[in-house]
Amino acid sequence: MKPVIYGLSGLTLTPEERSFFGEADPAGYILFKRNIADRAQVRALTDNLRALSGRNDLPILIDQEGGRVARMGPPEWPAFPAGPAFDALYETAPISAIEAARANAQAIALMLAEVGITVDCLPLLDVSQPDTTEAISTRALGSEPMRVAAMGRAIIEGLRDGGVVGVVKHMPGHGRAKVDTHYHLPTVTASDAELEIDLAPFKALAGAPMGMTSHIIFQAWDPERPATLSPIVIEDVIRRRIGFDGLLMTDDIDMKALTGSAGDKAAGAIAAGCDLVLDCWGRMDEMEDIAERLGEISATSLGRLERAMATIVGTQPRGEMADLIAKRDALLALV
Repeated sequence: MKPVIYGLSGLTLTPEERSFFGEADPAGYILFKRNIADRAQVRALTDNLRALSGRNDLPILIDQEGGRVARMGPPEWPAFPAGPAFDALYETAPISAIEAARANAQAIALMLAEVGITVDCLPLLDVSQPDTTEAISTRALGSEPMRVAAMGRAIIEGLRDGGVVGVVKHMPGHGRAKVDTHYHLPTVTASDAELEIDLAPFKALAGAPMGMTSHIIFQAWDPERPATLSPIVIEDVIRRRIGFDGLLMTDDIDMKALTGSAGDKAAGAIAAGCDLVLDCWGRMDEMEDIAERLGEISATSLGRLERAMATIVGTQPRGEMADLIAKRDALLALV
């Protein structure tokens, strides 16, 4: 098995993809809007991916946060609110906000599980600042670390109850980035002491099954390399200081915050200590380059992957989507 999660080009596997994936045996896959039409199509696609891999616990990922980041949406599926809606409720009714976040995540998970998606890249544990890039601020759970942690924990629990594994992101924190990593490489100049605020939610949820890195330079820790490619940030900050021993994947290595070939970036991330590389765009030349540069997944990383997926394998998703959405909406109406 290669330590990589690949994207796909379209609604079905092409013959070329089927051949390549069968040989490369990636750890998992991630779906985007280009891969999604309706329930029957998505279920057929995920069933085909499982059959190709021969693994019932195959991680099939999606970014289904709500708001601006939603790969599945109307009219086939309902729209979901983003993090700031729950943060606003927390101002007046903290317990209600936590329960609304939990119900919302469980409803999302039921929607995903129905079509065979097993991992949702949620929750964001990034602590917002006044100048946080809009790419994060419009999605984040707020600017108070323990509030972010409380709602983040509820989201992970809600996803699990609905049959889906959650991913905490973007470690060790994206809230101080002033530019969007899809297009630029941010440099954070905050001191080590100041960055304790950013680490706090991740420390509180250090037992999460999966996590995702950020493509950000933190001058206090490693002024030369973004977190995704920094053994200092991954080993000293994420693994030791935060205490995270779950499966750690990169954010999409195709983002413009990183430079170099796909193979170079993938090999660098694994060498730095990431367990898996996330390569989202389904470009065959880049996927082949990555496969050529990466060896087999390490025993340690495979163990983390298996432990993460074991949190949902063999469990029955609980709840009714309509009831959970109604509960969420009643709570959000308290604002």
